[in-house]
Amino acid sequence: MLITLALFAFTVALANEGENVDPATLTGHALADYLRKHQTFFKVKESPEADLRMKFVMDSRFLAIPSDKDRKEVELDEEPPERFDARDKWPDCVSIGTIRDQSFCGSCWAVSAAEVMSDRLCIQSGGRIKLELSDTDILACCGFQCGSGCEGGYPLQAWRYVMEKGVCTGGRYRQKGVCKPYSFHPCGFKPGQTYYGDCPRKTWETPKCDKFCRRGYVKPYEKDKYYAISAYVLPNDEKAIRREIMKNGPVQAAYFTYEDFKLYDGGIYVQKAGKRTGGHAVKIIGWGEEKGVKYWLIANSWNVLWGEEGYFRMIRGTNNCSLEEMIYAGMMKVD
Repeated sequence: MLITLALFAFTVALANEGENVDPATLTGHALADYLRKHQTFFKVKESPEADLRMKFVMDSRFLAIPSDKDRKEVELDEEPPERFDARDKWPDCVSIGTIRDQSFCGSCWAVSAAEVMSDRLCIQSGGRIKLELSDTDILACCGFQCGSGCEGGYPLQAWRYVMEKGVCTGGRYRQKGVCKPYSFHPCGFKPGQTYYGDCPRKTWETPKCDKFCRRGYVKPYEKDKYYAISAYVLPNDEKAIRREIMKNGPVQAAYFTYEDFKLYDGGIYVQKAGKRTGGHAVKIIGWGEEKGVKYWLIANSWNVLWGEEGYFRMIRGTNNCSLEEMIYAGMMKVD
């Protein structure tokens, strides 16, 4: 009887000890177990690729909360709907639904900037200019002004660079008919996709800045440029962000990443556990609500095989991971 009581007390003590574990300290299998037990917002998947995804994020030093003086005032003259998808509003602008693959390079700041610029160029031209702008051109040529290339960069500076220097056409790795396609191939074997080989154990080196287009492209580099005419930060106001997307198109967003994000496998991401691992930049194309939980609809740049066919949803209205205070956009020159 005494032994039974002792075992019971020991079991209770272990259970209490598990409950008192600081979620921020968890990693690996313990983190995955904690998430499965303590939240139902998103599905959790452990895989060898999960740890490798941390090579995709940039150093958090490149994420600074913008000051109020840099923020644009947004006129809330129209109540945004409860659901919105930019792909539906501008169906002729196919770039909105394109998922890129940044490979083992912390180029998300350049990739997401080029994505939003491509979308807005199409939208502002009434669907006349349909192309993808080059993330590689921004990544390689912006230089110190933008940060450290594949180690990370400043999203707003990417816009300011394109205001001054412009950006040429681009596309996926080895894509033809464009000036500068993406420099790095997708990593490893991916079902249904071309295999180019494995990626290095460490981050790719930032590509050098070439002031010419790939061989066989008909236009000279300087004649292939497109420019932004403004660059701004949106207010930390989810209704203002929705209004901007509905009126002018997708926006670029940055946020701090945590250990639990690498385990995301669908659903609505809400940061719950694990330490901060860096920063990431993405494209928001819409929003919605599921089972009473409001979310942002976001295009990632980790291939279509990640998340929800390349997309993920993040809880909306709570400034999760500081996302809602780091929203960037601009207008493009279409003349």
